[in-house]
Amino acid sequence: MDFYLTALLQGLCFAGIAFGIYISMKIFNIPDITTDGSYTLGGVVTGIMLTHHQPGWVILIAVIFAGGIAGALTGIIHTKLKINALLAGILVMTALYSVNLTILGRSNLPLLNFGTIFNTVNFITNGNQNSLLILGVFVTILTLLIGYLLKTDFGIAMRATGNSEPMIRALGVNTDRMKIIGLAIANALTALSGYLITQLQGFADISMGIGIVIVGLGSVIIAETIINWLRISSVWLSLILVMAGAVIFQMVLAFTLNIGVDANLLKLVTAVFVLLIVGLPCLTAARS
Repeated sequence: MDFYLTALLQGLCFAGIAFGIYISMKIFNIPDITTDGSYTLGGVVTGIMLTHHQPGWVILIAVIFAGGIAGALTGIIHTKLKINALLAGILVMTALYSVNLTILGRSNLPLLNFGTIFNTVNFITNGNQNSLLILGVFVTILTLLIGYLLKTDFGIAMRATGNSEPMIRALGVNTDRMKIIGLAIANALTALSGYLITQLQGFADISMGIGIVIVGLGSVIIAETIINWLRISSVWLSLILVMAGAVIFQMVLAFTLNIGVDANLLKLVTAVFVLLIVGLPCLTAARS
């Protein structure tokens, strides 16, 4: 049971990545690869600030700010320099590797002897259950904030930019600015996942973000499949399903390991699982 509880905790930590991918890919139709770098950036900033005994709220603000800058840079390169969004993300992600390594100063930083959000805030005595409660509150607040943002006039303009950029530009909305802000928000959310997972696992690692975009993408695809199947149009339900998608994704990986699949094959299993999710709607439509 603890094995699946750990997967649930990781799934909640990855909710930020799922929300970030949802904003960049499903709202703005931008394949943002900055995710790999901004996730690590969030973990690196968290780790180094914990070793300097900074307050938790200061670390949280710094992580959001750092992730936001990374996303904004991708947006600026894409909109102002007219570079393909995928290439812009790759450029920023590549640059962030050096930035992260410079900040961390080493390849791995253990944090077991430092106070994290999970060992300084104690609602109950059981460690895993306490972490679950903390993450539940954190992710719930995050979901409410994103849902509220997307329901405001600004959020509607963001969504309209992705749906019909020429139309919303004709109405006087600066679509370049919307994309920059949207990517900044998406990567700030991704950095928050790095902030959470670093404290949960007790270390920051320079390679922790490699391939992490597939986790967010898989989570969003799971949610999108359910959304299309149930024909859901509510923003709130969509966000809840995106969060649930992150948990389901981790549960599938946990089940894979639990039945005895070699851990070395986990990335392969992840890729196949995402491929099945992506291809299932097409296969179903072909049969019908």
